[in-house]
Amino acid sequence: MLIPRQVVSVYHTRPHRYCSRNVLVALLAAASFVPLTAAQSCQSHSGSKSPAVVELFTSQGCSSCPPADTWLSTLKAEKEVIALSFHVNYWNHLGWKDPYATPETTERQRKIQQAIQGKYVYTPQVLLNGLDYRLWRGQVAGALPRLPAQEAPTLRMVRDGNQITAQVGAQPDRGQLAGYWAVLHDGLSQQVTRGENAGTRLVNDHVVTLYRPVSAWSSKAMHTVSLTLPPDTLNQRIVFVVTDASHTQPLQGLALQCT
Repeated sequence: MLIPRQVVSVYHTRPHRYCSRNVLVALLAAASFVPLTAAQSCQSHSGSKSPAVVELFTSQGCSSCPPADTWLSTLKAEKEVIALSFHVNYWNHLGWKDPYATPETTERQRKIQQAIQGKYVYTPQVLLNGLDYRLWRGQVAGALPRLPAQEAPTLRMVRDGNQITAQVGAQPDRGQLAGYWAVLHDGLSQQVTRGENAGTRLVNDHVVTLYRPVSAWSSKAMHTVSLTLPPDTLNQRIVFVVTDASHTQPLQGLALQCT
């Protein structure tokens, strides 16, 4: 890069007070950059108690799903419970295409169906700590049983910009561990114009807009996994759930949101 021989200066009204244009631009850029960097740097770690992990499989094309969606929205205590809303795509043929449904989240439900030996997949389906849970109506976050602490590895999450890492403690007797990343969005409002919920405005919280399974690893030693986040996740909650090797049974979970 060519460097000019003379520095073009911007003078103020008082004599002998000036700064170079290049320095001024750099200072302005730094001033606007600092808050963004600070907002993207944070960390969290698991405590002595593990959370309850609630996974809801739902669809905007399913007329019986809104009550379950509304209930999931009441689960705000992230230290006590991690709530995740997985939208599935097999109701899209009814006339309304769920904008949050993906093949990946649908495949997760089918894997869980096989793991728990379910006869079929359905919505709304609530899983509590990996098990089918049909008594969810009226339940509050503090009353939900948590994951067994003695079976939960330690978990630490760190975010630096758009890079996030999860450090999972060793569990020598477990054999293998696996896990998944989830980026969650709250307050997603959608006017449904077709299908079973036509004419209804639906509001969804804890929506999994990015689901990324992590391959199994040996539990004999501490393990670190990382994720590069999309640019639109500045203020979103990022969740990492540690599971057994099949990705279906949660063992530990942690949410992180930079503020």
